[in-house]
Amino acid sequence: MNFRSTDLYLHEEITLLALKDREGTFYMRNYAPAIAGAILAEMLLTGRIALDEGKRKLVNLVRDESFGDDVLDEALGKIRTAKRRADMRTWVQRFQMLPKLSHRVAQGLCRRGVLRENEQKILLLFKQKTYPELDHGFEQRTIWKLQEAIFGASLEIDPRVVVLVALARAADLLNLNFDRRELREKRKRIKTIITGNLIGEATKEAIDAAHAAVAVAAMVPIIAATASTSSH
Repeated sequence: MNFRSTDLYLHEEITLLALKDREGTFYMRNYAPAIAGAILAEMLLTGRIALDEGKRKLVNLVRDESFGDDVLDEALGKIRTAKRRADMRTWVQRFQMLPKLSHRVAQGLCRRGVLRENEQKILLLFKQKTYPELDHGFEQRTIWKLQEAIFGASLEIDPRVVVLVALARAADLLNLNFDRRELREKRKRIKTIITGNLIGEATKEAIDAAHAAVAVAAMVPIIAATASTSSH
């Protein structure tokens, strides 16, 4: 995929959905598992990695090509230099441990003019970084893609949008950006989207990658719950 200046990677889109536009703070404490899941999903969709046919679905490096994104390239480097192969869940757990993951993604969006970085003191002792929105157009395009998929009637949806819906639902981000009652009325369609039954005319490789990426999204709530439990 050739990225334009107006394109966002999946982990960037998830980050924008998770940030409060004006305050620049995250709605919830820890979105690292969702961002990590989006990173692995991006690798699958762009053909950097593929899965074994075996039961464990181990991750294999296929194409070691730089994304030009610091976070994605660091994560890809970890797969490249790993002594042993691992499954998808293990890689999501490892990626969520990347130093200051959420902040680094937000800072990357600052460099692109999407967000701006603020630093404020709390109780004159602690510093907090916030990332208010500078250009709402980027997030608006993400919300529009979700809206078209969920509330539209199309029987063909791009594999990347299918994965975006799955990730946003797994991280409970749909409820933050759409009316809950309207989403309940679309539960059946959302489920149909996530099963991959509405993927349009894509290559077999793209369809397989989308299905694998949706499986990654399904792990996000479990990994988030595990991380929350272990932190207490």
